[in-house]
Parts: sequence; structure tokens; C-alpha cells
Amino acid sequence: MLMYDIITFGSATWDIFLKPKKIQTVTGKKFLTGKGICFNLGSKVEIEKIFFSSGGGGTNTATTFTNQGFKTAYCGSIGSDLAGQAISSELKSYGIDERFIRATEAAPTNHSIVISGLKEDRTIFVYRGASEILDNDDIPWQELKAKWFYLAPLSGKLCGLFNDIVNFAVENKIRVAANPGNCQLSMPPEKLEEILKKVDILILNQEEASTLTKIPYDKEFEIFKKIDEICPGIAIMTKGPLGVVVSDGEYLYKSGILKSKVVDRTGAGDSFAAGFVSGFIQKNGDIEYAMQLGAANSTACLKEWGAKKGLLKKGEKFAKIKVEKESCLKNNFCQYKIK
Repeated sequence: MLMYDIITFGSATWDIFLKPKKIQTVTGKKFLTGKGICFNLGSKVEIEKIFFSSGGGGTNTATTFTNQGFKTAYCGSIGSDLAGQAISSELKSYGIDERFIRATEAAPTNHSIVISGLKEDRTIFVYRGASEILDNDDIPWQELKAKWFYLAPLSGKLCGLFNDIVNFAVENKIRVAANPGNCQLSMPPEKLEEILKKVDILILNQEEASTLTKIPYDKEFEIFKKIDEICPGIAIMTKGPLGVVVSDGEYLYKSGILKSKVVDRTGAGDSFAAGFVSGFIQKNGDIEYAMQLGAANSTACLKEWGAKKGLLKKGEKFAKIKVEKESCLKNNFCQYKIK
């Protein structure tokens, strides 16, 4: 039976990127972000550029891991449709093992339509399909032999397997990196904390960290003090253009971002997370190197359309971001995490 370096779990989507020739923005309180985009009703909208690629947290992270030289498999669900076939073909081209992928006729493949071309950001239309209906019986548990599991955001029935997957990993001495999404963070606090105590690397953005701890995202030390109480593993909080902060219970590690042109932001979070985990494994727990590889991988992703095209390959040279290290004792908390 095959032993993998890492198996990823999460969504698989078929992404369609559209760049209209003209985009009109409108402002108003009815928009959650204060701004919206507007097209003429009943008319054709000319598209300047169109691009197709697979996406989803499960497959995006798997691509970084295989690029970094790890024997990688993806466990998830796609539809028995053309989009599912395209995803399967693309994963195969990257060298990702597909034996744990279930093709189903119960729902179409997940889709995302990404409207880009604005300096501020992009807008994404999301259809959650086949990835959401993977359940316990669809997973060949006894074949999941790996050193690490990576859990991207899980939703639908897959979210209900969060506890099962983590418990299976612990029982089989498999280390776990997790980037929980809104569904997981909405679990009853006692249940969620019970799961997170078993996680080796916990990856959150500012909003997710605030949701988990119930502490405003700008109060970093308070957030990490709380997370260190919940999770004995490495805790990561990404801050978008403001960089990232990592705690190992003894030290806080902080870095900014590598400045570069931005073509498309899709997959930037996945590429940082998988880059960090890759560096952490490659250098036996070296957090500074892990942060540097994560930042460089994310920057490389931003330079290309889609979530996979620009990702770094093993041995490829990259610019290293400066990492500052500060004792947790200075801020009156230190949990001495298990590494």
C-alpha cells in the first residue's frame, strides 16, 4: 500500500476567469463592502480575456506540495461532467495522485466565475456542488497512509467529517495542518476546541482568528494568547497586505510581504499556507524558512492567472522576506507548544 508524504482534503472547483472590457463600479450602503459592479441589463458584455483553471483549497494546496517534491494525493469529490474531467486531467498533469477522488452524478462539479479587471479586487460567483456531498462512506479510510494531512476549508457534508479526519490522523500517527473555514469555525466551541487541540499547524486569516477567539482582529497578542491555549501546535494568522504573524508558544514571528505586481489574487492564501507547511517539513520545523517559502510561493501565485500556474518548484530560487522574532514572555504569555 502506498505511503504519501501528504494527503489534502477540501474542495475541487473549475474556475472561469473573465475580464470584461469595461467595468462600472457603483457605491452604496446596500453593498456590504460599500462598492459593487454594474452591467447593463439585457445587453451583451464584451469580454477582453478568458482563462480556465482548476481551483479549490484541496487541489490548490496539493499542487504546491507536489511542486515541492512531496508524494501527494488529493481526497475529494468532483462531478461526472466535463469540468470534473478537466480537473482530473489537470491534477494528473501536476503529478497529484487521484485514487482518492470520487466522481459523482449526484451533483455537478463545483464552479467559480471570477470577474476581474478592477484595481480594488475581484468578484467571484461560487457554485458549491460535488465537493460538498463527500461523506464518510466515500473515503477509503484504510488506504489513507501518509505522514501529513492538510485540511483546507471544509463545507457541506465534508465539514461534518472534520472531527473524523483529525481523529483518524491522530490514531494513525499522521500530523495535521488545518485551515478551517467558516463552517468549521461555526461548530460548537467545545467541540471545535477539542479538535484543534490535535492540530499541529493551524492556519487562519485575521477574520477567522477573530471568529475563533471572539477577540477583535487588531489585538494580536490577545488573539495569540487565546489560540495558544486552544491549540498546542503552530498558530498562523495571515493579514493580507500587512503580512503574517506566527506563534510557536515561545516566540512570535512576524513578516511583511514581498512586493510584486498582482495579476490575480485567486489562491494567494492557499499558496502561502501550503508553502509554509512545505518549508516547515523540508527544514524540520524551521519557522522562519517556512514563512519565507510561504511568502515567496504566494507572491509567485499572484503574478499569474489562476491558483496554480505560477507556484514555485522545488529548488527554485526565491527572494526571502525578513522575519522578526519576539519572545512571547515579553507579552506575558508562553505556552511552550509541542513541535
